[in-house]
Amino acid sequence: MQLIFEKSVPGRHGVRVARSDVPTSINLDPALLRPTPPEVPELSELDVVRHFTGLSRLNYGVDTNLYPLGSCTMKYNPKVAERIAAYPGFAHLHPLLPQLRLGGSLTQGALQVLHDMDLMLREVTGMAGFTMQPMAGAHGELTGIMIMAAYHRDRGHRKTTILIPDSAHGTNPATAAIAGFQVRTVPSNDQGCIDLDKLRAMLDDDVAGLMMTCPNTLGLFERDVERICAEVHRVGGLVYYDGANLNAILGKARPGDMGFDIVHLNLHKSFATPHGGGGPGAGPVGVAERLLDFLPVSVVIKRDDGTYALEYDRPKSIGYVAPFYGNFGVVLRAYVYLLMLGREGLPRVAEHAVLSANYVMARLRDLYAPAVDRPCMHECVLTAETLLAEHGIRALDIAKGLIDRGFHPPTVYFPLTVHEAMMVEPTETESKETLDAFIAAMREIAAEAARAPESLHAAPVTTPVGRLDETRAARDLNIAAAPLCNCGD
Repeated sequence: MQLIFEKSVPGRHGVRVARSDVPTSINLDPALLRPTPPEVPELSELDVVRHFTGLSRLNYGVDTNLYPLGSCTMKYNPKVAERIAAYPGFAHLHPLLPQLRLGGSLTQGALQVLHDMDLMLREVTGMAGFTMQPMAGAHGELTGIMIMAAYHRDRGHRKTTILIPDSAHGTNPATAAIAGFQVRTVPSNDQGCIDLDKLRAMLDDDVAGLMMTCPNTLGLFERDVERICAEVHRVGGLVYYDGANLNAILGKARPGDMGFDIVHLNLHKSFATPHGGGGPGAGPVGVAERLLDFLPVSVVIKRDDGTYALEYDRPKSIGYVAPFYGNFGVVLRAYVYLLMLGREGLPRVAEHAVLSANYVMARLRDLYAPAVDRPCMHECVLTAETLLAEHGIRALDIAKGLIDRGFHPPTVYFPLTVHEAMMVEPTETESKETLDAFIAAMREIAAEAARAPESLHAAPVTTPVGRLDETRAARDLNIAAAPLCNCGD
């Protein structure tokens, strides 16, 4: 597809703009003036519409097909939530408006949303209080670890180390390091979970806390989770819950009841707000009772007269972590989603997500072995090791082959503890028919690997740009238009 500049025709116009009637400043340095008109594309309105409509057809998203990215939870976003988030009373509300004015209300509705969302997330997670400020999952992680650090400082503890499982998300060690902690890795056992004996051996007075995902990144529930939390608490540490996989246990189990002290949630993962495309995001953080004083300011409170206000008098708070109240529009979408599902609907999310992942694993296990041979939760981790050994086909080849069959690939080569990993998360929003089509594509690829492996090495062949040298592409980035051919570089 040509760049819009390549479609430009000199002298062609789509819109005619009146000449400026604003006089040029006589104090403007002539050296700063452009000697020639700017080189912008010249096209008709129809040219522009067709160009961007063509680009839109190249997009892939949850609204077009299955997006089975393991760990990322790319699920359908209900359009009713989008519609409510666009209500003028919310969308046009400026965060600097006064909370109350002359007995009237200017931001009371928005403050009530934040306050009620706090209460609902407490119920879902078993935490004592939440902040809605963090503007992404990783930002929520950082907020949580900053709260952990503030708690230990307040108690006069000089703790320097955060423990992180070897299958953790890459943001976990990065977050701990940014917060000033040293990171030590906790090994997994042969069942894909934290090795409890090895964890015990690592626990000492320097340990500030453990960052943990449950279910973990292999899609497996940590059966020793309560004992793990108790062991960390024994040395004065806190246990942090990475909420990336909360989707699997919604309405079924609560992190607070398991022993976790701090929780961050990805609203785009668990509560169906938009995900991907560079933002915006939201990563609320909840804490146990003893950590409430350290939450960021401001905190939404409900007065005795039923009105809502922002409380700033919190001397132990870690301070602001985001402008205003975070990404309010994203929080609002999740608020709508929670109200739609209610107490009865949330457990069904977990049930359907877990059923879908186990269905995919059961239908593919004869060709793609599970990383750990036990039932999974909301996502399954498979391996391409057999195809690699028998036909020289790697996980990357399978991913590229799926593109030719109209599917976005799953996450590959993660978690790092699994060789030739393929991490599939179908979510609860996909139908059995869609899952069957994905399974059929995966089985067809396995057959092609045995019949004509060289064709998979060349995939994809149906896209404007074919197989790239991805290492070279990252080191020698070229964003110019590519010809419509299957190029090797």
